[in-house]
Amino acid sequence: MENVKVAVVYYSMGGTNYQMAKWAAEAAKEAGAEAKVLQVQELAPQSVIDNNPAWKAQVEATQNVPVASSDDIEWADAIIFSVPTRFGNMPSQMKQFLDLQGGLWATGKTVNKVVSAMTSAQNPHGGQEATLLSLYTSMMHWGAIIATPGYTDPVLFAAGGNPYGTSVTVGQDGKMIEDVEAAVKHQAKRTVSVAEWVKKGNQ
Repeated sequence: MENVKVAVVYYSMGGTNYQMAKWAAEAAKEAGAEAKVLQVQELAPQSVIDNNPAWKAQVEATQNVPVASSDDIEWADAIIFSVPTRFGNMPSQMKQFLDLQGGLWATGKTVNKVVSAMTSAQNPHGGQEATLLSLYTSMMHWGAIIATPGYTDPVLFAAGGNPYGTSVTVGQDGKMIEDVEAAVKHQAKRTVSVAEWVKKGNQ
């Protein structure tokens, strides 16, 4: 069987979700998968970005990261999403990316994709769980197979114990408060394992 293909699709304004995406891709590769990190298209006006030094720096630092496309979703056996919370929901940039996949959905090409998601917010109860659930709702419409971390490894408790997907609190200094690297990597490897089962079952 050929290696599982993993698309790690993220949106990041301050760098947190980009870092989580990189950890996820690293772990997926360690698990034997082929993985690529992809960002969704930025929708905010350049003038707004320019007025926020951290946001501007993040955009400039990731200008060489490929922008995710429908071809990437079709290519992938598994998709790991990394998104911040916006009022208890996913950012509009990620929502637009999902909305643009109607062509794939209509032709059945989103069916049985194995998906998992991670998120961040500025406080521990800032809508992390609601954000993940909102993204998973779209995945149910896709006919995807959702692979949450649940409580499958003790490392999840050190990261706050979110069974829907790894979530992290970001302080006012822009740095992650909880140590979530191990939880992200466990979640990614679990996603690869589930994708392997599905891939074998489809052969």
